[in-house]
Amino acid sequence: MSHKPSVLFVCVHNAGRSQMAAAYLTTLSQGAIEVRSAGSQPAEKVNPAAVQAMAEVGIDMSAEIPKVLTTEAVKDSDVVITMGCGDECPYFPGKRYEDWVLEDPAGKGVDSVRPIRDEIKTRVEALIASLTPAQG
Repeated sequence: MSHKPSVLFVCVHNAGRSQMAAAYLTTLSQGAIEVRSAGSQPAEKVNPAAVQAMAEVGIDMSAEIPKVLTTEAVKDSDVVITMGCGDECPYFPGKRYEDWVLEDPAGKGVDSVRPIRDEIKTRVEALIASLTPAQG
């Protein structure tokens, strides 16, 4: 049985960038990758502009709830990706850590969130390519 790769996206509030990245990875990997997202200081709800920006590309994030970052979530993930927010993650050897430096969509309207969303999609597609064997 092959091990399904798992990815954890982390940003402070787990309300914008990490939620969009998780939603894209879930959708684009079609279940081939286990996806988690969390934040060290989770917000009460997901950024409405991020929800709207993702809805425009056919991905519904409206039911997502920001989650608190746990050591277990990091330990259970093969790849840990921070969103340029300087969040400190527990470090475990043998994990792949990446920092995606992305503008923070907090407090911005959907017009400002779209380019962040599109940048996240590009990075997620590259991530999927690096984690899944080529088909065919």
